[in-house]
Amino acid sequence: MKSIAHPAPDVAPEFAPKAHGRNNALDRVRTFLTVIVLVHHAVIPYTYFGHTDPKSWIGFDAVVLATDSFFMAMFFMLSGLFVWPSLARRVPWAFTRDRALRLLLPFAIAALTVIPIAYYAIALRQDPTLRFSEFWWKTVSVGPWPSGPVWFTWVLFVFDFLAGVMFRANEHSLDAVNRLSTRSFDRPWLFFLFLAAVTMIVYVPARLYFGPSDWFTFGPLSVQSSRVLLYLAYFLIGAGIGVAGVRSGVLGADGRLANGGTWGWAVLAFIPYCLLWGLIYIKRGILGNPDTLPLWYEAAYGVLFVVFSAAITFAILAYFLRYKRDGKSLLDPMQHDAYGIFLVHYPFALWIQYGLFDYDLPAIAKAAIGFVVTLAAAWATTRLLRQIPGAERVL
Repeated sequence: MKSIAHPAPDVAPEFAPKAHGRNNALDRVRTFLTVIVLVHHAVIPYTYFGHTDPKSWIGFDAVVLATDSFFMAMFFMLSGLFVWPSLARRVPWAFTRDRALRLLLPFAIAALTVIPIAYYAIALRQDPTLRFSEFWWKTVSVGPWPSGPVWFTWVLFVFDFLAGVMFRANEHSLDAVNRLSTRSFDRPWLFFLFLAAVTMIVYVPARLYFGPSDWFTFGPLSVQSSRVLLYLAYFLIGAGIGVAGVRSGVLGADGRLANGGTWGWAVLAFIPYCLLWGLIYIKRGILGNPDTLPLWYEAAYGVLFVVFSAAITFAILAYFLRYKRDGKSLLDPMQHDAYGIFLVHYPFALWIQYGLFDYDLPAIAKAAIGFVVTLAAAWATTRLLRQIPGAERVL
């Protein structure tokens, strides 16, 4: 798509069902990842693969390679943490109703309003005479009807519904994951190995079968085909950690992950990250950037992808659990607005990129302007929307 911004394959953060006894560190992780979503969208037009602006900078490729490889999966894990206790407290219809209100309703509204407004900026670059009414009608009646980053919400609803079915069929179905989490209280590397192994089993074959870029689409419903099972695995593993609460498991505040060294996890993540760059060099410099890559390449990339994803997830969790569980944080003022910021930010991101397209500014300057203005505008919009009666139940 040759225009202002790449249609971001990976972003989103609906947060887990509200639970008693908030965990400051985990709340701050969610807010931090929301900020990373905005960074991700701010830099994509100025990268090698998403080069939709005259300017680019290789440093942004480094950013996007990292974010694309972990943060969607991490969002699903965090969203799963409090699902099992929430199911235990509520009758099935109440849980499903709450999830539909928080997930499906925003998705439907965004698919009809926020997303068409965002992609209209791209359409105008291709046809400056196109009217919005014409673009909107073609989008919803003929297609394509992209969902942008909000695809996450309908997929999470499906996962929540599946978790509800599993809980009613056998409420002990995730006990084995929880037992491993408890065993990993003092040995987090056990859970890391489990996470990496499970996600490798579900992701690598799917990548080989579907390829890295195929998307399932039905109207506004879309999801990256090779990553569906990866996301489900992260979600259910997160739910397994939270079966008996997070305090006694691998994410416990008194556990080894929270009180050990964070540099070890960072180094562990850096190794597969560098190897991913090695594969990218082979693809572009040695293989000539072919349309179809050999199976060995896709398999190797898939293995490194899941190892990096698991390691960077542990590194971020270790940092926040150790250093951001007490006191104040710059992330705290944004905490209650983070979900709304995610839902409404995309039009601001694309329209700012549209406005900056013809300006002869460095890529870093364009990305910085885009990020700051998008964050400010999305935050202010969320605050306004939350003033609507009943909106806080959704946003």
